[in-house]
Amino acid sequence: MINFALLGAGRIGKMHAKIINENPYANLKFVYDVNTESASKVAEENNAKITQTPLEAINNEEVDAILIASATPTHTEFLIMGTEANKSILCEKPIDLDINKVNECRKKISGKSNIIQIGFNRRFDNSHAKLQQARLNGEIGDLEMIIISSRDPAPPGLDYLNAAGGFFRDTTIHDFDLSRFILGDDPIEEVSAFGDNLFDENVKKAKDFDTAMFILKSKTGVLIHINNSRRAVYGYDQRVEIFGSKGMMISGNQTPTSVEKFSSIQTSSREPIYNFFIERYQQAYTDQLNEFIKTIKNNEKSKVTFDDGRNALILANAAYDSFNSKSVVKVDYS
Repeated sequence: MINFALLGAGRIGKMHAKIINENPYANLKFVYDVNTESASKVAEENNAKITQTPLEAINNEEVDAILIASATPTHTEFLIMGTEANKSILCEKPIDLDINKVNECRKKISGKSNIIQIGFNRRFDNSHAKLQQARLNGEIGDLEMIIISSRDPAPPGLDYLNAAGGFFRDTTIHDFDLSRFILGDDPIEEVSAFGDNLFDENVKKAKDFDTAMFILKSKTGVLIHINNSRRAVYGYDQRVEIFGSKGMMISGNQTPTSVEKFSSIQTSSREPIYNFFIERYQQAYTDQLNEFIKTIKNNEKSKVTFDDGRNALILANAAYDSFNSKSVVKVDYS
């Protein structure tokens, strides 16, 4: 049994607590959040205890692993604390919004033996993972293009937008990582980014984007097209296509059931796609935790490393550089 301490009891922390509590090999021991009311509620719902400080949870001898789901600016601090306490760590993305803080954290945890896994949950989606395996197995021949459509049902509120660090670092970072996951050992070397505010006043007030498009190029010449929007009136739109010399494969949107309706006025009508990211990626979040626990038990290397998180942030920063300079940017991973 792996005993967990959960740092962060907001929307995503509440979901993680439930998944930990439902896992037969995991036990939620402690919950910490600056909002003690939120921490108390999550702890009560999952038979855990609250702590008054993060260190109280991290340093407890009964705790084997910590799950960091707190506000992004706290991630590097908690990562360092957890590493010093020799705890296994599953940390939500992004590691931080500031690459300098990420690099400083990297130096401080370098050489440590504890397991660190970054929460890029989409890697664990069964359909997306199938594309990656198909690419490795040569099922579509030589990979030539990746096309990712990632669109939210509606924009978030202004408070969230002001704290999120920008569309590219908060949202597109998932798509940058998914591209890297599919490409494997073929690094992305060039980024061209476009963004605009087409419809949302809060996004405009936050000086952010509600619509964006990217063209990336890998070392071997694979082209990646990513398109993002904060408004898809039909639901949470998540599609990935890989195209190669022998064909293509698509990971499509998901609905609660696979039932299709045919009538005199419509054909192949289905239920609406999922409207919320937690519903859409429930299986992925569950399998992400399963993989983390397996890694701990077998003392294996994490499949989603600290450097994966760092490199995705570097790509997001390169996208901002491209947008601001109105040019193609060469990616520097140093």
